[in-house]
Amino acid sequence: MMELKMTDLTKQYGRKMAVKGISLTLTGGVYGLLGANGAGKTTLMRLLCTLQKPTGGKILLDGKDVEELGEEYRGLLGYLPQDFKYYPDFTALDFLLYLAAVKGLKEKTAGKRVAELLAAVGLWEESRHKIKTFSGGMKQRLGIAQAMLGDPKILILDEPTTGLDPKERVRFRNLISAFSKNRIVILSTHIVSDVEFIAEKIMVMKSGQVIHFGSPSEITAKIKGQVWECRVPTEYAEKYAARLNVSNLRNEEDGNTLLRVIAKERPMEGAVAAEPKLEDLYLYYFRE
Repeated sequence: MMELKMTDLTKQYGRKMAVKGISLTLTGGVYGLLGANGAGKTTLMRLLCTLQKPTGGKILLDGKDVEELGEEYRGLLGYLPQDFKYYPDFTALDFLLYLAAVKGLKEKTAGKRVAELLAAVGLWEESRHKIKTFSGGMKQRLGIAQAMLGDPKILILDEPTTGLDPKERVRFRNLISAFSKNRIVILSTHIVSDVEFIAEKIMVMKSGQVIHFGSPSEITAKIKGQVWECRVPTEYAEKYAARLNVSNLRNEEDGNTLLRVIAKERPMEGAVAAEPKLEDLYLYYFRE
């Protein structure tokens, strides 16, 4: 099985340490990279794509330095950056065929692969329309398709579901789950639901460091005993929500509101301990 290893990986811009000594080993499956904006997620992904050189440490693929592997390593990569660029006057079909040619795919193979991907992301019906006529969600789906074009063994997606509606998000999750067999997929987001259902392992990143790495159940266990459900009169719910770290709020028919609260101590009389979820963990670290 393929192994992508980071050893003491560091990236510094002047005095700012964007990535601080990360050491992790990734094998097959979907990895969710979870963190607030500015946590260092994009920098880490750009390092993994060799778009930036680390200040210190190494990235190894099956024991070989990826910088030394060069094009051989980059040929295994698929990447969707946050600021995905496209040619507005190209149709979706022509754009993907053009990228397929750049990647060196044979014409017959390219046509079949492009058609499959456009269908998979729900764009086949619009494939002959110019990209400049697309909505934000459609452009994002096209970006996902181009990242998967070369059948990459390592797929790196930076905020891939930005602009997608709930139905499109479900389609994306199903697509990535099906694609991830015998591949490494790294999915960066600050939207918890994007990774909650499909990621086998979660990397929680804060201030340039990976502070937790494990399965969703392993990392949520870190805050066991610190998640509470409290019922309060609905007219006072906003007052409580402003004072407490509330991960969810639900109005009920009896005139009360159910608050899900993250707190080390019981936040109020009648509060009942609840099983922690990934969203609770996110709020615990990134309330600000």
